[in-house]
Amino acid sequence: MNADGTERGRHPRPSLTAQAGRAYGAIPPTALVLLGIVSVQVGSALAKHLFSEVGSFGTVALRLFFAAAVLTLFWRPSLRMDRRTWTVVLGYGVTLGLMNLCFYLSLARIPLGIAVTVEFLGPLTVALAGSRRWLDAFWALLAAGGVVLLMEGRGELDPAGLLLALAAGTCWGLYILVGAALGRRTAEGNGLALGMAVAALVTVPFGVADSGTALVQPWVLLAGLGVALLSSVIPYSLDLEALRRIPPRVFGILMSLEPAMAALIGLVILHESLHWSQWIAVLCVVAASAGAAREARPDA
Repeated sequence: MNADGTERGRHPRPSLTAQAGRAYGAIPPTALVLLGIVSVQVGSALAKHLFSEVGSFGTVALRLFFAAAVLTLFWRPSLRMDRRTWTVVLGYGVTLGLMNLCFYLSLARIPLGIAVTVEFLGPLTVALAGSRRWLDAFWALLAAGGVVLLMEGRGELDPAGLLLALAAGTCWGLYILVGAALGRRTAEGNGLALGMAVAALVTVPFGVADSGTALVQPWVLLAGLGVALLSSVIPYSLDLEALRRIPPRVFGILMSLEPAMAALIGLVILHESLHWSQWIAVLCVVAASAGAAREARPDA
């Protein structure tokens, strides 16, 4: 019996998924993380168009529902797992659902850039707590300096929005740690698909109660599918594969690029201009990410 509950000697996945797994393996883990960051920020830009129609609860419900559906159909995960593996899957799914709920609620109260930078405190804490070399701490502190610069010039912020973003960051930090355990205990996308289904079960009732029939409009469903692919299916699949091959602390430092990428996507897609201090912040987090990628090689 394998760690994910499947029998040895059997081929639980068709050739398409096996090829997908080999394709992931051919990409350096640092590149997987960076690709995931770009995808999730483009998805966030698309999600902004849904807020006025279905609100934050509806948007996260659509995102996770379609993500769970796509991943389950693609991977067709086996339910035959031991109790410890199921505990990890459930923990991953609940953490993922709460992280998304808190993040989208914060977006209703504070700007996207601020929400992302505050949420980043979660992976930053993971990076610092797991570091054993002073140079790793330097990269994390450099990224933290970039986060501080990104928060300048935004005026008064809603305390509830900041607390919700901080809660999302706490869940993000837990997501990194639980995701690493999920990657060790499950094969290919099995655990991710099941964890996403759990996250959908956590969030969809909130979306239905808040938005009702607005969720089933054709254009809303299509946009929700796009958000799910860009913000959940693609980045979480890449993250899980990366977490199988690099330590959680390195993953956390690489994720420092998230606030800067949010600002860049806002400039390119949403035509949001950046203050000069924010461009310096971009340089800080890019340098920190590049340094972390270099330091990841001995550990990968």
